[in-house]
Amino acid sequence: MCLLTNKPEKTCMAIKKNRPNRRKSTTGNKTVITLLVLLVLLCGSIFLLEWVKGTTVQVEQNNTPTVQTERHKIPPRQAYNQVEMQPYTTSSLEHKLHIRKKTTSPGTVAIIIDDMGASLQEANSLMAINIPLTFSLIPGLPKVREIDKTAYDRGYQVMIHIPMEPKGYPQHRLEENGLLLSQSDEEVEKRVSAYFGLLPHAVGANNHMGSRFSENEHKMRVVLNQLKAHGLFYVDSRTTPQSVGLALARSMEVDSAGRNVFLDNDKDLHAITVQLEQLAALARKRGSAIGICHPHKITIQALAMNLPKLKREGITFVPVGDLVR
Repeated sequence: MCLLTNKPEKTCMAIKKNRPNRRKSTTGNKTVITLLVLLVLLCGSIFLLEWVKGTTVQVEQNNTPTVQTERHKIPPRQAYNQVEMQPYTTSSLEHKLHIRKKTTSPGTVAIIIDDMGASLQEANSLMAINIPLTFSLIPGLPKVREIDKTAYDRGYQVMIHIPMEPKGYPQHRLEENGLLLSQSDEEVEKRVSAYFGLLPHAVGANNHMGSRFSENEHKMRVVLNQLKAHGLFYVDSRTTPQSVGLALARSMEVDSAGRNVFLDNDKDLHAITVQLEQLAALARKRGSAIGICHPHKITIQALAMNLPKLKREGITFVPVGDLVR
């Protein structure tokens, strides 16, 4: 009997023979679907590859100008050093001169020549530089009167270089007519008044030495009262950081100023030149500056060599009286 139909087995066999093969149909359908899926995946892969390639090219094209721009903005350090190490060419020399021109600006400088009065030849050598220097003469030196008149006649300002007690006195020598803390106020007044008689053309004064005396407010007031009564200005040589001279003079309404640079502490041509450049740089920065030096031969040589050059570079030289206030 046929379990499917409850009919005789022959009849069942006939039914099976005529019945369609569902397994073969299902297998064929799976094959078609698989092929379709593979085809879709292949097409998708090709599309994805083309899209990624196009995006990469676009990114590279967009980034290229940025990289080139950055290279122009920030030159490599090595290339910069190589340019600096090359010998001057016309273009590089013009570049250097342009930089120097940009950093050179106007400034006003006054130079006081201290310790004058021993030699008329020193004064003539300094006046031959043809720069308005200011001569500060020590009262009592042998050529004081002669230099005072010669300088005045030729348009140079003259100052009194007032000898004042230094630290270490009496081991450190001081002129016999100098000012000491041990002197009475009357004696200080008398000595200062005598200076005016020796230097009738003096328009101002500054201290010669005085690292001890200029720290004493009472004694400095006696001196400044005398200068004020005679219409003289005061320049603080600043031989000590504790000097009260400048602040006191201004509080007393005495025209005054302070020294900025000592030029020839080191008596060497190169060292003095460096100090002159420092003085000029300070004048450019602040507007004006005051230097002090001495009539040594090497100093006169340095001034003759450098002052005309600084003048060509824009520095204006004036008598120190133009810078007091």
